[in-house]
Formats: sequence, C-alpha cells, structure tokens
Amino acid sequence: MNYCGHQKELFLILASAHDDPNIYLLAETLLTSGTETLRIAMADDEIEAAEAAAAELKRGFETLEVTQPDPSVPVYFLYLNRPAHRNALTPASFAELPRALALLDRLPSARAIVLTGRGPHFCAGIDLSSLASLASVPSDDRAVASELLRRRILALQSAISAVERCRKPVVAAIHGACIGGGVDLVAACDIRCCDEGAYFAVKEIDLALAADLGSLQRLPAIVGYGNATDMALTGRRVAAEEAKAMGLVTRVFPSSAALAAGVTDLARGLAEKSTVAMTGTKAVMLRSRDLTVEQGLEHVATWNAAMLMSRDLEEAVRAQIEKRKPKFSRL
Repeated sequence: MNYCGHQKELFLILASAHDDPNIYLLAETLLTSGTETLRIAMADDEIEAAEAAAAELKRGFETLEVTQPDPSVPVYFLYLNRPAHRNALTPASFAELPRALALLDRLPSARAIVLTGRGPHFCAGIDLSSLASLASVPSDDRAVASELLRRRILALQSAISAVERCRKPVVAAIHGACIGGGVDLVAACDIRCCDEGAYFAVKEIDLALAADLGSLQRLPAIVGYGNATDMALTGRRVAAEEAKAMGLVTRVFPSSAALAAGVTDLARGLAEKSTVAMTGTKAVMLRSRDLTVEQGLEHVATWNAAMLMSRDLEEAVRAQIEKRKPKFSRL
C-alpha cells in the first residue's frame, strides 16, 4: 500500500499527539521503509507477545480464573475467584485484574471477554479485612501520609479502569450481590447483563466513605444523575428489574444458567465483528464521554481517517454483497 501525502501527514499528527518517541519511530519507519517489511516485523512481535501472554495466563492467578470454554470460539471468561468470600476484592485482586486484562488484550484468540464471578455472587466489594491495610500508610507526617494514601487510591482506581483500557469488548455477567467495588467494576464494563436474583448497591456511604473507585464518575452517564445520586447517598439495594429500567443493565435473564448462555451468545456475536471496528468504537465512545458533541465528531473523524484504510472494511462490504459472514483479521 502506498501512502499519499495526506496519509503521511496524518501519521505524523497522530505520533505527535501521543508525544511518545516509540510512536514517532513507528511513524518514521512506516513512512521511510517498505510497508511489507514493517508488517512482517510487527507480526513477529505480535506473535511473540501473544505466545508469552498465553503462557502467563496458563500459570493462573490467586484471585482470578481465566477460561476459554470453547477453543474454537474466541471468547474468554474472566472469573473473580474467591467464592467463599463472595468474591470480595483484596490487594491481590487489584494487582491481578489489570494484568489479566492486559494479557487477554494481547491474545488474537480473545476477541470478547465476559467478566463474572464464581459461586452464588458476583462481587461483595472490597474485602473488609483488607480495608484497614489498604487505608494505613507508614508515616507520622500528615502531608506525607495523605500523599501516600492518594497514590494508593489512584492505583486502585487504575486497576478498575483497566476494564475500560482493554481494547476488547468486556461484558459483565452479574448474579447475586454486586456491591461497592463490584459496582465500580461493572460500571467500567462495556455491556452489563444480570439474572433476576442480582442486586446492586453503592455501599461505601454506610462505611462512612465517599465511593472513590469510579462509581460516582461513571454511573451518572449510565443511569442518569438522579438515579446515581439516589444509589450513592442511600446505599440501598437496586434489584435486577429496577437496574434494567434505569439502564444499569441492558438484559435480565431468568436464571444464572440462562445468564451464562445469554452472555456467551452475546460475546460470540461481538467476537464475530471486526476487531478494528470494535476497538475504534469503544475508544471513540469512551473519549467522547468527556467531550462536547463537536469535539467528539472531530475525534472520530481523525480516528476514521486512519482506520478507513482497514482491510476489514473491504471484507465487510464484500461479505454484504455476497450475502455471507465476513472473515475479519485477528488482533
């Protein structure tokens, strides 16, 4: 593929926007070397990264479990795996969650991810036995202690935001309790589904805390300011049907078995779509959340100016004409 002047300019603009020397190097290489040489080099790197990610996932985690129920289907399940503790989140959970998502992000065989919990509950929030250790800092200086605690909170926030950072679509399958940190987690997911027995609560208010891991920031855009304020100030339980009515979940299934089957079908459908388009849609929607409509339109125009060169677009059009399922590239 030969790049015209406008495309070269676009690559340099994108590189400068990131202010990253590695991206400058990539842009310069793309513009000065043969694109086929670059494609082969990048493919080799991606294969090595995917193999390393698969090997690390096989070694397993302390608080999580990753499975691919059907090796022929590029859908992975990421389980919170502390069922005896209602999947309450510990420091190990916060360390492992972003790592697991980053590894799945690298796997071409993972095109959609279902986030759920082992046992009868999705997540009971932060493990109360860990809360004291998370809040304690080793300093008698109040300013130093405050800064250390601030950094710790930011690290926990980053672990939850790893769900959003993952380029693959993440579907939350919620059953039983989804409390506190569990609500933080599902609010960061792309699609949320639950069974009829699920319930939600922003319980930090009852621990004399302001929720600080994302619920107060993400819920208003999902359920509306009034509903988010109601949940955050009262700490009350929101049952499945009310959660659907306010937009917290989009689908409610009659049982846990029906939920598992339903989200598997949903994730399978997502996995059949173009990864390039899926990644772009997720990135643009997340970015547009913080922009005006005009700024969001400008952002998606710049994005598509690069991504409309995708072979997936050609394949999608051809498949529509030929009335068949498209076969998209794996990323």
